[in-house]
Amino acid sequence: MSLALVHSRARAGVRAPQVRVEVHLSGGLPSTHIVGLPEAAVRESRDRVRAAILCSQFEFPSRRITVNLAPADLPKDGGRFDLPIALGIVAANGQIPREALAEYEFLGELGLTGELRAVDGVLPAALAAASAGRKLIVPAGSGAEAALAGHVEAYTARTLLEVCAALTGNKTLPLAQAPAALPEPLPDMGDVRGQHRARRALEVAAAGNHHLLLIGPPGCGKTLLASRLPSLLPQASLEQALETAAIASVSGRGLDPARWRQRPYRSPHHTASAVALVGGGAQPRPGEISLAHHGVLFLDELPEWDRRALEVLREPLESGVVTVSRAARSADFPARFQLIAAMNPCPCGWAGDASSRCRCTPDNIRRYRGRISGPLLDRIDLHVEVPRLPPEQLRTDAPGGEASAPIRERVIRARALQHDRVGHANAQMSQSELASHCLLTAADQSLLERAIDTLQLSARSMHRILRVARTIADLDQAAGIQTRHLTEALGYRQLDRASV
Repeated sequence: MSLALVHSRARAGVRAPQVRVEVHLSGGLPSTHIVGLPEAAVRESRDRVRAAILCSQFEFPSRRITVNLAPADLPKDGGRFDLPIALGIVAANGQIPREALAEYEFLGELGLTGELRAVDGVLPAALAAASAGRKLIVPAGSGAEAALAGHVEAYTARTLLEVCAALTGNKTLPLAQAPAALPEPLPDMGDVRGQHRARRALEVAAAGNHHLLLIGPPGCGKTLLASRLPSLLPQASLEQALETAAIASVSGRGLDPARWRQRPYRSPHHTASAVALVGGGAQPRPGEISLAHHGVLFLDELPEWDRRALEVLREPLESGVVTVSRAARSADFPARFQLIAAMNPCPCGWAGDASSRCRCTPDNIRRYRGRISGPLLDRIDLHVEVPRLPPEQLRTDAPGGEASAPIRERVIRARALQHDRVGHANAQMSQSELASHCLLTAADQSLLERAIDTLQLSARSMHRILRVARTIADLDQAAGIQTRHLTEALGYRQLDRASV
């Protein structure tokens, strides 16, 4: 029977659904047809596959070749199916044993010489192959990424000929090896001079996974502070790191297997579009908010961003997921990121500065701040003013601030309390968890209600104040929220819409 079946994996968001590559040889004029909703790159594989088979010294059958990529309603794109298609043709022609294909899954793009080239989306495919109980064969350039899956038996090959030799038992392929971890040194908080209030807010944000907005004149250290946040965060768990690495793998922008355990830090330019932030394309790929999953997304010059681009952040800030929908297909991408934003207090940047150099009118300042919508501000837990430092604190021999290491220890202790209590960071507490773990005394409840009424804050703002107060209490290792914790949390809501 001139029929062969090869297992492979497609790419659909961060998933890797199974694809059965069915190859049938029949009589008729020599031709090759690929069916099963292939994109242009997949249809073009027939020419690459034919040249690769001939250059590998195999016979290319002079028969009618039909390649079916099942399921038929799943779009297939990229060159990842070149290797399984070539193996299916060679096996259907009786040049390698068909039964040897059953225990493997294959991914790889073929050069005209039969050389195997790396493809993206290998990590999700490796995780899926492990769940299916099959081995995986990938190009040598993708081996380090496949090895990150841990439980999969992944092998690497450099050419089509090597894969065929392994399937016939004439060669043993090397196991994929993960590279040694190369942790990149992170910027340290010890470089930050002064700015005690902003440093404290950064510690609170790290401890509870809260979003933070820094407001200050040019050159006051907003970007410097934001870049130090990753050094305060605890190391990502294995599950979190794999989720983040899988997103990077399917993004088409490359995954560094040596640094996959580090939390991402993304800082797109303010001219980036809404699609660049949330993801998109005919074949949906993740955007910046998904690439920052379990890490930090820094948006500088927040009022200069396009209003439509900023508004797309509102739902992911709450849900931690973004759905990219197109006419032909849609994909869900995780987006549980920590937002750090920075802005000037006015168009010229010097409103409120002691130098009195600002000449912006109140209307100009209102319009400038009004570029950020109230609903978006509602979703940012901490609003902190970052003043300009006096010259004596900027001297090279001036004492530096507290280093990241002791702050990170306090953050880890606070996060341990939160995970013991609710299983996640305080910023993700639900309404029922708030009611159970953010109880206030009668006097503190009255204080909160007066503040809500005075500042005209929303119910969402009130809940975020309670979450921040719970985080401050955790940093103090306190059993409950005390008055000083609540007043500090209230002090971080000064830029809400009513106060603009």
